[in-house]
Amino acid sequence: MTRVCSAAMTPPPDLSRAHPGRRLRSDLARQVADVLRGQIAAGALGPRLPDEPALQREFSVSRNSVREALDILRSEGLVERLPGVGTVVRMPKFAHTVDAIRGLSESLREHGALRNEVRTAGRVRPPRSVAAALRAEGDVLCIERLRRLDGVPIALDLTYLPVAVGLPLLSADLEDEDLFTLIERTSGKRLRADQVSVDAVTADAPSARLLGVRTGAPLLVLQRLTRFTDGTPADLEFVRMRGDRITVRMTPERS
Repeated sequence: MTRVCSAAMTPPPDLSRAHPGRRLRSDLARQVADVLRGQIAAGALGPRLPDEPALQREFSVSRNSVREALDILRSEGLVERLPGVGTVVRMPKFAHTVDAIRGLSESLREHGALRNEVRTAGRVRPPRSVAAALRAEGDVLCIERLRRLDGVPIALDLTYLPVAVGLPLLSADLEDEDLFTLIERTSGKRLRADQVSVDAVTADAPSARLLGVRTGAPLLVLQRLTRFTDGTPADLEFVRMRGDRITVRMTPERS
């Protein structure tokens, strides 16, 4: 078992002079939490986590390190402690794969039914950056949807589209289908992803209210510009996803 420095040491240890093989209990707890979080996201744990002695043996750490790791996961809303039961997964995290063009419905189909509340759908004057990305000289279509998985809000999806691409969608089934599916169906053209970025942010009050989380809760914001195979822009989307429910997954290759 790896020995750790005592948290009660006074004065605190000089980490710059610490032995490189020595890890603090807080470091061990964070490392255990990272592995457990990944297992929860992959569906490898649940509904109940192994007990503390089993986790001690698995990670070769002290019981206090295990408890700190579970406290980290509890603070993130991933697990909770039930008397007489142990530590259970509150709700599993779901993987949204972004190394292929998949909407949330396609990524999460095996986990339940995704329904969309259409909050905005119409023409708007775009910001200059949006107009430039979509090569738009006038108005664009703006569609915002609150997305719920089995009734639980998980994402707020804001999408801008060229008018020619977006107008046919206004009469389509925006409540039950992904925009990618609808765009390909109504345009008769295939899509290819162009640029994807993911940022970590905290929930502002309006977003928190819609997504059912506390103000300041962690969110992932996915920004994606999607083009048709001929290179013309198809849509620019900004998806605010609950960090306690969605993990972004990709499978890159080393070039």
